Amino acid sequence: MRCLRRKRTPARPAPPILLAELNAAGGLDRTRACVDGSHVRAARGGAATGPSPVDRRKTGSEHHLGCDGRGTPHHVVTTAADVDDITQTRNAVDGTPRVAGRPGLPRRRPESVLGDKAYDSRAVHRELRRCRIVPVVSREGVPNVKGLAEPRHVVERTFALPYQFHRPAVRRERRLGLHEAFVSSGCGLVCWRRLKKAGS
Repeated sequence: MRCLRRKRTPARPAPPILLAELNAAGGLDRTRACVDGSHVRAARGGAATGPSPVDRRKTGSEHHLGCDGRGTPHHVVTTAADVDDITQTRNAVDGTPRVAGRPGLPRRRPESVLGDKAYDSRAVHRELRRCRIVPVVSREGVPNVKGLAEPRHVVERTFALPYQFHRPAVRRERRLGLHEAFVSSGCGLVCWRRLKKAGS
């Protein structure tokens, strides 16, 4: 349970303007969230790096992404490459800010969270249900949840969107804050393109 606890901060960041405008245009699906992790190579090392289990133990980082049901990136957490996905479940979900743009109180948490077998943990299921979130997670040793393949493809495709700007795809910065700035900029450009497409 301790690994799922998210550190509470005294103040929440302001809702991103791009997400609010995209929500007003009907371009977000806030009822569900998808979470996943992706490893990137860290060429120069630095903070939040470690041996990658999928890249012959080379130094790397991992991006833990939370996106909405339509694949719009909302929150990315960068950790060392050897950090388990389940330890960042709440961070990926709770890191999504309140997004205005629709009548009524902005939604804080989704109704359901979709994840692959890396998130199959009783502690994860228990913690999500405690927050009144339905976990839709593939279980180890059993066939995948029926109908989960298409939503899972959404989050996997979302990773490719900011990575097309190259700098988020390979970490060349030793300073973690600088690398996270490139990742945030890539996600912001993805939202801007979707907003531009929704308004056309």
